[in-house]
Amino acid sequence: MSEVKTEVENNNSLIFESVENEEDESYIKAVVHRFLKHKLAVFGVVIMIILVVCAVLAPIIAPQNPYKVTNVFSGAPSGDHLLGTDKVGRDVLSRLIYGARVSLIVGIGAVAISAVIGTTLGLLSGYAGGWIDMLIMRVADMFMSFPQMMLIMVIVSIVGPKLSNVIIVLGFLGWPSIARLVRGSTLSVKESDYIKSTVVLGFKTPRILFLHILPNIFAPILVNITFGIANAIIMEASLSFLGLGVQPPTASWGNMLTDSQSISVLTSQPWLWIPPGVMIIVSVLSVNFIGDGMRDALDPKKFR
Repeated sequence: MSEVKTEVENNNSLIFESVENEEDESYIKAVVHRFLKHKLAVFGVVIMIILVVCAVLAPIIAPQNPYKVTNVFSGAPSGDHLLGTDKVGRDVLSRLIYGARVSLIVGIGAVAISAVIGTTLGLLSGYAGGWIDMLIMRVADMFMSFPQMMLIMVIVSIVGPKLSNVIIVLGFLGWPSIARLVRGSTLSVKESDYIKSTVVLGFKTPRILFLHILPNIFAPILVNITFGIANAIIMEASLSFLGLGVQPPTASWGNMLTDSQSISVLTSQPWLWIPPGVMIIVSVLSVNFIGDGMRDALDPKKFR
């Protein structure tokens, strides 16, 4: 009799697991279908794939060494230099390709740091409540009360304008927006019956936060992360343009624009500023398009 009962329980568990797997697969298919219907988001994915490939295969794709100095200074586009050379004689196209590495590393690295900090603090704030919630939110308000660009410039000028420092500073100053988003989502989810049942069953707080609450609020976090990557790319380009970001001779789209501060360059040497400017615009728009597509695809109202 016990063997029959055990077999029935196993069969029921298998049925429930298969139903859950089918629901997950149908949900993923629906999200992918809705995302693919967003033409601009698909265009953004294609552009970002191209940028990632260029960044990874830069030593193979780049026509010349981006640090090699030639005797052609500020040379116009030609057969040897498709996008011309800069004022030092380095190939602009090669530096443009290598600059994609910096932008992607800064964007992904900074957002990874801010997402980890913001998600952890947001979950803790929304779930614990009380003085912990008030303390975390007041700290977040304090960070958000300062002009972000000014604060970043001050900190980077103190710690030094290096790539690693830029990533760390952008990451540690970008967590408040994610924390507030996660807190709001946690406040609504923690009142659900399945969360209350985990508390009754005696599950520990970290397990409740990261295994039961986080998976159910991950969609808005993912959308926020995409927009954060675009913001980090703009911040890095701005800092490099002002001389507080990636330092020469390392190629960066921002420090490539530094030469455009001259009126003569703006009017008579467009190959020095148009390519990096276009790449910044295209990459930021692509990431924003992806974020818009993910927001529409993950919108729970569309599945009702």
